[in-house]
Amino acid sequence: MKQEYQELILQTCGASSLHVGAKIQTLWSGYGEIVRLHLEACDRPSVVVKHVKFPDEADHPSGWNTDRSHRRKVRSYQVETHWYQNYSTTQSCRIPACLAACSYGDEMLIVLEDLDVAGYDQRSTRVKDREIRACLSWLAHFHALFLGVATEGLWPVGTYWHLETRPDELEAMDDPELKAAAGDIDRILSGCHFKTIVHGDAKLANFCFSPSGEDVAAVDFQYVGGGCGMKDVVYFLGSCMEEKECEKRVPGLLGHYFTELKGSVKKDMDFDALEKEWREMFAFAWTDFHRFLLGWMPGHWKVNRYSKQLTKEVLHKLKQ
Repeated sequence: MKQEYQELILQTCGASSLHVGAKIQTLWSGYGEIVRLHLEACDRPSVVVKHVKFPDEADHPSGWNTDRSHRRKVRSYQVETHWYQNYSTTQSCRIPACLAACSYGDEMLIVLEDLDVAGYDQRSTRVKDREIRACLSWLAHFHALFLGVATEGLWPVGTYWHLETRPDELEAMDDPELKAAAGDIDRILSGCHFKTIVHGDAKLANFCFSPSGEDVAAVDFQYVGGGCGMKDVVYFLGSCMEEKECEKRVPGLLGHYFTELKGSVKKDMDFDALEKEWREMFAFAWTDFHRFLLGWMPGHWKVNRYSKQLTKEVLHKLKQ
């Protein structure tokens, strides 16, 4: 780690020294890494550092190594830095505190609170109903907090699969009917009356749990921006349940989300109108992500019967 980075972290945290601990993960397509740093003689035993370094040549696991893809990633890290520096949430939708952020040429550094130390030290690949409901509660409180809030410095339209940023994947699709309808689906979602700020990448892997599984915090805000809250909900549910589970459990889990949302929005909000609109957007939001997958990785496990059925329903509605 460069000396200027170390000095920034030591000064920010008031520590006497630091040493690099375990690498938490490599960033997508080799754009850097996330590491834990251990500190001495300060009130923080550790911090988590997201160190972005734009590669000379990206190594995308699915072969999408284009200039457009690179520009999108660069913008995503700029957005994430802006998010952490300028937006805050409540305990009901906990995120790590940003302690420092800076840019040096083709490198960026974000120094974050270590959520493990804060009590969110559990990660899950398979979750029980309790953890799913905790994440949906987090999303509901997050969406309620940012209802009607301007997306200054963020993506105008959040989510990493937004149609306007994914023309290559649209072109690669082998589903002419859905390809033709993609623009209409995007316009319907973007035309929602009730807009909020969406996390944009609310998959299970981006949630950190307390030991009980009842409390949760979220990370990774590269694609945070405006939109309908259903985009986060469908992406999260699709990230942790297979098709048969979705068919059986989605109605009840949606009910939980809207109950939490109702308890979190301002009292003068026309909640019935909001719920009616967003419930209608559920299938459109799911189909929108399905559209992306069909172009990006058509063999993905999320391209399943449940997704195809919702897409069929949406295409039928569009014809009517």
